[in-house]
Amino acid sequence: MYTRTERIASWTLRLIAAAILLQTLFFKFTGARESIYIFSTLGIEPWGRYGTGVAELIASALLLWPRTVIYGAALSLAVISGAIFGHLTKLGIKLEPVGDNGELFALAVVVFLASAGVLAIHRREWMPLVRRFA
Repeated sequence: MYTRTERIASWTLRLIAAAILLQTLFFKFTGARESIYIFSTLGIEPWGRYGTGVAELIASALLLWPRTVIYGAALSLAVISGAIFGHLTKLGIKLEPVGDNGELFALAVVVFLASAGVLAIHRREWMPLVRRFA
């Protein structure tokens, strides 16, 4: 169904997105200073932090399970779009009060691009679903 190159690209992008999403869970669930600052600034601390963490955990699991990759990529893209929107509208790219020089924003962009790439590779799986509901 997929070429060897597509399979390798898909797994590479999925692993990158899932690794970044899973790595940030520690900070969200332990109440790290950066996470509390972000979600307080957005006005959704602590439940926004917990909810986002749960959504990212689910997205990561779905990305790594071959049968659910399109759902994981779509959920990841939705969650990370919210993060990017928050950075661009309220937080800024650099979070200087917590010593972040744009790294968190850069990681969000990487997850966005990786998730979009996964959806592009797996378009044969999700396009029929879109057509059915359109």
